[in-house]
Amino acid sequence: MNNNTEIILLSNRMIKPNKVSVAFSFFLFLFSCVMQIEAQKDNWQTPAERSSYRTTPRYSETLAYLTRLDQASTNLKLTTFGKTGEGRDLLLVIAAKNKAFTPAKARQQGKAIVLIQACIHAGEPDGKDAGLALLRDIAITRTQEKLLDKVVILFEPVYNADGHERFGAFNRINQNGPEESGFRGNARNINLNRDYMKADEPETRSWLKLWNMWQPDLFIDCHVTDGADYQYDLTYQVEHHETLAPAIKTWLATAIEKRAVGATEKAGHLLAPYLEFIDNRDLTKGIGEFLYTPRFATGYPALRNRPAVLIETHMLKLYKTRVLATYDFLRMMLAEVNQNTDELLTAIKQADAEAQSKFKTYDSQAVFPLSLKLNGKSTPFELKAVESHVEKSDVSGTNWVQFDDAKPITLTVPYFNQTEIAEMVVPPLAYIVPPQWTEVIEKLELHDLNLEKLPAAQTFEIESYHLTGLKWATSSFESRVMLRDFKIAKIIQKREFPAGSVLVRLQQPAAQVAIHLLEPSAPDSFVRWGFFNSIFEQKEYGESYVLEKLAREMLAHDAALRGEFENKLKTDTSFAANPNARLNFFYEHSPYFDKNIGLYPVGRITKF
Repeated sequence: MNNNTEIILLSNRMIKPNKVSVAFSFFLFLFSCVMQIEAQKDNWQTPAERSSYRTTPRYSETLAYLTRLDQASTNLKLTTFGKTGEGRDLLLVIAAKNKAFTPAKARQQGKAIVLIQACIHAGEPDGKDAGLALLRDIAITRTQEKLLDKVVILFEPVYNADGHERFGAFNRINQNGPEESGFRGNARNINLNRDYMKADEPETRSWLKLWNMWQPDLFIDCHVTDGADYQYDLTYQVEHHETLAPAIKTWLATAIEKRAVGATEKAGHLLAPYLEFIDNRDLTKGIGEFLYTPRFATGYPALRNRPAVLIETHMLKLYKTRVLATYDFLRMMLAEVNQNTDELLTAIKQADAEAQSKFKTYDSQAVFPLSLKLNGKSTPFELKAVESHVEKSDVSGTNWVQFDDAKPITLTVPYFNQTEIAEMVVPPLAYIVPPQWTEVIEKLELHDLNLEKLPAAQTFEIESYHLTGLKWATSSFESRVMLRDFKIAKIIQKREFPAGSVLVRLQQPAAQVAIHLLEPSAPDSFVRWGFFNSIFEQKEYGESYVLEKLAREMLAHDAALRGEFENKLKTDTSFAANPNARLNFFYEHSPYFDKNIGLYPVGRITKF
């Protein structure tokens, strides 16, 4: 009789139970469960696990694995939410109990909806491989099945699918594995993580439709960081400042930064807030908090009154370490939402209510922050760093930093994490956009803003702006040459808007998106991204021989103008040396000049 037979006979022997036999039977049960789970894991190893984390799967391998999961579990549904520029499907996995595979059913069952995104930068596949393992453990081994008790998970495994298939060994020079991975940009070489407001790309437009359909309660975006070397497996970022509703800010600080981060560290990982070093050659200068704008994946949800978490694993850590750290942080955040669902849903309800009431009446003293800046104040931060030294480089001619990750050290450095408002605006009751700006109107609709079309021409008293002193970027950024700086003068006038113009009232959930898109000073406004470039272009002009005569007539009859001209000749040498500029001075001061140049066509309505 072998040992296994003895164990089976012993476990089935009809004897009066005692403490030893009960304990031994329970041990056998646990042992059997563990063995079954391990056998399932062997059969359901993810592609990354099968390679011992040397590789990450291609798009087709990822799809094949997800298809197997989908066919094996009633708690998963594999679907798509759009197509890329090259025609690939944008994959989406919905993980839910009780067939809550639609937003209506999820809400009906009181579930929180969590959207997890991976591979927006396709060379950073940690979130994809962590997500595949997590879905396996939810659906197959069922070790994480409880995560679905009160949560519906939406998982985008390969958001930048075209960039993902620009696969190779030389896409991520800073990164320690996997052996090959995808590329940062999409098929048009656009960084999708800068596209959330302007929505130029098909992936972004599909994503916005997905967001509008599901209205997620929490968004998580998975990345791999660049920067200095340090001890942390994973860094994270959440919004702390005035751009986020107070209830959401409090929930993030408590549920994520305190409880989920603490649980992940207990699981064996060292975490820190996202580390944006002042100088990665001298870490003692400290860290500046990264202030993202709505163009970023984790900046955009704040405008929609939703919390977001940025995951940044550390590029120099082993790929296995990074994937496991992402896996554990994801499951701890999902466990937190599952255990304290009402806390999140209540915070969102408060944020939505505040957003609705905030713009009910016009308040000339109201302050709406468009952008923030660090104010120079800091708090001490205990940095788990590694030893480093700097030496002069005979290659670059500057200082070269070298890290020794085998020698951990702890530094106390300043953490610049306090802000002040850089740009602000007093919100109107509504905006009105003329109908010829079709691209602008289409983008507003895409952001789920309710628009009212005027059935007939109507005159409104509006506020608007005259923009001058334009300074453009010197090169293209994400396929657009941005308007970096300008002078802005407010004007008040009565203006007739034709039929088909759209009213954008701010008493609606996505009001903050409208403000950021339609206020020129906002960092990701339509004006800055170049949607209104044509308003700055001069179409009519004067011939020099005509302007010579006009200038003399104006000088003879307008003493103030003559004084302004003579002063400009004395004080502006470039103007004095430019014949065209001198003549154009008079054209611009004449009734022939187009006064609509630089006139912002969008109106701000402060009273109806």
